[in-house]
Amino acid sequence: MSVRALRYYEEKGLLASERTSGGQREYREDAVGQVVFFQQMYAAGLSSRRIADLLPCMDTGMTTEEQREMLVNERARLDERVGALQTARDRLDDVIAAASRTAVAVVA
Repeated sequence: MSVRALRYYEEKGLLASERTSGGQREYREDAVGQVVFFQQMYAAGLSSRRIADLLPCMDTGMTTEEQREMLVNERARLDERVGALQTARDRLDDVIAAASRTAVAVVA
């Protein structure tokens, strides 16, 4: 994890740290799990604002109706992206197969 990413998470209010007497940042034990969660949510396309909206759920294990609706909508959006990626992969497979059929054999 880069220092820059940690500072970004702090700037967005996603992660908190305390300062040592030497001025270094110290994070809580659960910070690693939080950072993994942030990275997964960013990879899924969620904004820092949406991730911040979910932070209380991580502490309480409970969600509001609005949060659940947002999560369902985000999952549907991801399903669309997965479908598009699968289509792109299938087309790439077709191109690879076509290229393999037309490849010229080199005789040694």
